[in-house]
Amino acid sequence: MPQSSKLTYYSLLGLHPSASVIDIRRAYRQLSKRYHPDTTDLPTAIATPKFQQINEAYATLSHPERRLSYDLKIGYSRFGVIQPPPDLNHPVSRSDDLSKSAYLDASDRPLSSGEIFALFMLVLTFVGCLLLAVAIGLTRGEAAFQTHLLQPTPSVQQHIIHVSQPITPMVINNKKIS
Repeated sequence: MPQSSKLTYYSLLGLHPSASVIDIRRAYRQLSKRYHPDTTDLPTAIATPKFQQINEAYATLSHPERRLSYDLKIGYSRFGVIQPPPDLNHPVSRSDDLSKSAYLDASDRPLSSGEIFALFMLVLTFVGCLLLAVAIGLTRGEAAFQTHLLQPTPSVQQHIIHVSQPITPMVINNKKIS
């Protein structure tokens, strides 16, 4: 990487140009917490321009096409160059905080307290419905599956018999009417 007197986006974020997208995101988050005008102890006149520079660097380096264009502009090429990993000379057993690298993918993260509560409520509702179904089944027993036919009253029974009798043709003026 050619050295220039101008500060590059990589050096602004404290990274090497071969840094991964995850490393760029992690560095941006740390620096934005440190230099955000609402959360820093630094004077606003110092924190605001620094925060704007960090945002500009992250906006460029987090977008693949812009990053490629920027890399060409500063004279760095990823193609055809094998770069050693940045931790090559570090001992194998490190006491670094491994929780920072435990979630490499943005979608692979621990559940928030609200999400855990929602899952708890879903499980609780499901178990409650199962218990309710079992309780109803035990209290009603076989009665739940039996059908009860109503016995017709005597007046209804007579009406049924009257309607079910065969209809005889009527004769009016020596003519049959059905």
